[in-house]
Amino acid sequence: MIQYNPKDWLSFIFRIHKSDTFRKLWPMILLICFYAGIVAFFEINYWRWTESNKVKNIVVMHSLLGFVISLLLVFRTNTAYDRWWEGRKLWGALVNNSRNLALKMNALLPKNDIQSRTFYKSFIPQYAVALKNHLRSEATRLELDEALHPELAEIDHDKHLPNQLAALLFKKTNTLFETGKIKGEQLIIINSELQSFTETCGACERIKNTPIPISYSAFIKKFIFFYVMTLPWGYVFNLGYLVIPVVGFIFYVLASLELIAEEIEDPFGTDSNDLPMDKMCANIQKQVDELL
Repeated sequence: MIQYNPKDWLSFIFRIHKSDTFRKLWPMILLICFYAGIVAFFEINYWRWTESNKVKNIVVMHSLLGFVISLLLVFRTNTAYDRWWEGRKLWGALVNNSRNLALKMNALLPKNDIQSRTFYKSFIPQYAVALKNHLRSEATRLELDEALHPELAEIDHDKHLPNQLAALLFKKTNTLFETGKIKGEQLIIINSELQSFTETCGACERIKNTPIPISYSAFIKKFIFFYVMTLPWGYVFNLGYLVIPVVGFIFYVLASLELIAEEIEDPFGTDSNDLPMDKMCANIQKQVDELL
């Protein structure tokens, strides 16, 4: 995720960063400008439809469709941002629950129980890393010392890894209860944090595995394309050759909104505007290390 100063206007206006939509759209912008130039050339030099009643009909059509397409894009962008923001809240909850579990285990475990402390110190941050890689559909490798954690022998990397790590956390906690290191009421206290890991994973998978319906996304793209392709026919009569940059700019604005929505609707990837999950995992690791 890009870190920036929202008050630095000059940087926003004149700098083109790697995630800027202009980098992706400039070939299409040039193609549409070329198309608008051809229409303008033939209208100005040959067709001369300026006084035709059809011209007025085209202008009215663009005015009505412009209002409709603006509503569709606003809804599209808001829907995508809601998905991004929900993902951010889920990962914020994961950070807080990891800290809370570390705080409680630090208070409940005896100071001389180094093995149990090392277990939670390693596996609490590792759950966040496993969830991050699971959401990015990457091969996950446990970065743990197998000599210190014989529980790793139970891990099957071909199965759902976050669930297996959550199961190990539950199993270890239950073992502490059975051996008398924590009491029943203490087990109830930490149960909410243990349960929240799986709940967070399920909510993230719901966002990841439920994209915007393809018919809706395809319709908006087609709508933008045909709307922009008919713009030169409606405005060349009044603008002349100025219709070339005007149409190119309108396409840039409309297509950019769709590209932004596409990028943020899946907040768990590696795009510039996706959630900074690597940083959040590192923060969990640092804070759990400090607490335990």
